[in-house]
Amino acid sequence: MKGQKRKTLDSRFRGNDRKGKAGVRLLVLLAVCSALTGFLSSQVLADEDHSEQIWDHELNRWLTPEELGHLEIYFTEDEAAKVMFPDSEKIRRETLQLTAEKKAFVEEVIGWEFPEYTFDVFIGETRENIDGYAVIQNTIGKHRPITYMVGVTATGECMNFEVLVYREARGNEIATKRFNYQYHGKTIGDPIRINRDIINITGATMSVRSASAGVKRVLVLVNEFYLKPRGLGRDVLAANSQEKGFFEVLFGL
Repeated sequence: MKGQKRKTLDSRFRGNDRKGKAGVRLLVLLAVCSALTGFLSSQVLADEDHSEQIWDHELNRWLTPEELGHLEIYFTEDEAAKVMFPDSEKIRRETLQLTAEKKAFVEEVIGWEFPEYTFDVFIGETRENIDGYAVIQNTIGKHRPITYMVGVTATGECMNFEVLVYREARGNEIATKRFNYQYHGKTIGDPIRINRDIINITGATMSVRSASAGVKRVLVLVNEFYLKPRGLGRDVLAANSQEKGFFEVLFGL
């Protein structure tokens, strides 16, 4: 009987010991989170009682439910395609599928990584001639994805940029012509980067950076998959070290 009782107590102690070690690991994890993000571990734990919480470092507070649920819809995909090709006789849609090797090549050229392997492409045509290409993009802004369409001419120049859905509480100026006109005429030879050939929007740096990266990606995709097979593409070099920031490569910004 005493042996059975001792065995039961030993198992309890082992269980408590495992819980203690798990608690230590949790505290270490929270400490790392605190060091990386700049807010207290207690703020991380506060998220357990909510479906979602996002801390804004610029505002120095949690975003409100209204801000988290913010949504601005400007165009449907078909509406945006008609804006891209107003004079085309027809607009067809196809899916561009990247192999792992081709994806790695595009990432090397533009200097940042991305998760997608497929892209929806609209192609404007008139009398069997191609008027241009338009690719739907989804890139993360500051907190939320931005859905937009980038139009490219049949010779490889950016001809238009239209935001379809904007999900951030601030920074929707990127949907205005005053801002997105900066992308018009850009080619794969241009930097398309903040403080080089793109003017930033105060309070929306991440959104501008993401949009600019998306434009660059579309130009490279169109060049590699559509222009080169027609003998109209250009050979491009990989991004240099100055264009490869650590966080840009890590987060695909």
